[in-house]
Amino acid sequence: MKFAPALLSAVLAAGAAFPSLAAAPERAAPPRLIVTIVVDQFSANLFDQYRSRYTGGLKRLADQGLVSINGYQTHGLTETCPGHSTVLTGMHPAETGIPANDWVDPATGKEVYCLAAPQNHLAHGDDGSDNGPVGPDQIKATSLGDWLVAASPASKVFAVSGKDRGAINLAGHHGQAFWFTDDFGLTTYVEPGQVAEARLAPVTAFNTAFRAEMAAQPVTWDYRHDDCRALGGDWVIRGQTFHSVLPPTNLKFDTSPLLDEQTLKAAEYLLDSQKLGQSASVDVLGVSLSGTDRIGHGYGTQGPEMCEQQHRLDEALGGFLNRLAQVPGGALVVLTADHGGSDFVERLAARGYPHAHRADLRGVATVSAELQQRFGLDAAPLQQGGSGIIVADAEDRALPEPLRTQAAEAAVERLRQLPDIAFAETRERMLALPIPDTRNPEMLTLQERMRLSVVEGRSPDIILAFQPNVVAGGRVGGAIPSHGTPWEYDRRVPIVFWWPGAEGQERFLPMRTIDIAPTLANLIGVQPDAPIDGRCMDLPQFAKGRCETK
Repeated sequence: MKFAPALLSAVLAAGAAFPSLAAAPERAAPPRLIVTIVVDQFSANLFDQYRSRYTGGLKRLADQGLVSINGYQTHGLTETCPGHSTVLTGMHPAETGIPANDWVDPATGKEVYCLAAPQNHLAHGDDGSDNGPVGPDQIKATSLGDWLVAASPASKVFAVSGKDRGAINLAGHHGQAFWFTDDFGLTTYVEPGQVAEARLAPVTAFNTAFRAEMAAQPVTWDYRHDDCRALGGDWVIRGQTFHSVLPPTNLKFDTSPLLDEQTLKAAEYLLDSQKLGQSASVDVLGVSLSGTDRIGHGYGTQGPEMCEQQHRLDEALGGFLNRLAQVPGGALVVLTADHGGSDFVERLAARGYPHAHRADLRGVATVSAELQQRFGLDAAPLQQGGSGIIVADAEDRALPEPLRTQAAEAAVERLRQLPDIAFAETRERMLALPIPDTRNPEMLTLQERMRLSVVEGRSPDIILAFQPNVVAGGRVGGAIPSHGTPWEYDRRVPIVFWWPGAEGQERFLPMRTIDIAPTLANLIGVQPDAPIDGRCMDLPQFAKGRCETK
């Protein structure tokens, strides 16, 4: 087909007026370093609340990055381990095999940590600390770092966190994961045949400097920002007075902003010492920041503690982004969260949400007593475990069949009648349902959200959810608020892509954390080793940024 000269001139003129018709701008080469930052318990609500007050790294991400203002963890049991498992696998927890932070082994009645690996050891020499011996074995899905190493064996994959489950989930099966442990610095896991000193070698110098710094300067945490000082006050929580003030009672390193500041310092150390992003191969660095979660649990999200945490996290991220901007091969950052969170219910109730309260668990105990009598059991069969309820004997071991199924089904019918419970269903009935289509996460039913968290052999006998802003337990000096619910304040999280020179853009349609891995994989030219749930999202400023459409 030939254009007449006049028509061709008109088309070119239109192209000048409308950029979509003009020649495509030159796109940047894919970066040599991918950095995934997961801020633990960083809800979209918290990000939005402080967005206008950020002045450092979070402001840069919000102003210059590609921001999804409707990011989602799609599943219902929104805890740290399952949430982290979605980010670089592109899979829902139902398929990563991580339904919760822990579950109960029905044969033994013993609690199983989500990353338990009893065949391993902890590199710092104390297997009784932290969560005991851990490793990636429980994760049934592979992740971005695994796909990269399979395609490019010279590529380096590291992750660092305040928690083992933050680091290991981001490092995957073939990366190196490091996390902070008390009075030592960074540790890792040691598999059979490996040597602890060799496993710790990448962070030995960092640990030496860290211990010297901590010994020379005791942990402190006081006000630096006037807007935070005004948020202090006293609250009565389950009969105890909680003083919401800085410095907080029982101040510790891992429940203060220092945890994230040191984690980012460790990330910079790995960046420099391992020369990440400085070779012909693409490297991956995962950074899971645990401070917001530890502070949220200990003090809530609407007091001076979280206010100072948000300011200091913003400042620390500013320095980290400055360093990433200097990576010779270029760096791309994606920031998200493993789950959201809410404030403690006493403060919520005082601020206009009178329905917020602590659950009355006497109803569950009554149901359990009824079942004991009805089925002639030696002990009340309903026990809390693994983010749900197990139907078990006095030693928490599963009842024999068909008694277990009969008791579970009877329990569900009665639990649904309790006012504090929004959802109750047996594990078997949930597993009989298909994995739902989650491309529109806003429209998922409560049952569909919960289905995405159910794993055969690991999920509890009864899948349970309390009503919005109703929480179980809690105590001053421990966890005051919680998360883990299917409600929007726990599911909605920020998702931001940023790179030096990025042009700010906001996308209002939903994006899921499971979409991050295929987006990054497309950018660096690697393929998942099996079909995944997430879909690639365009990053059009890069030469390989466009996703294939079929």
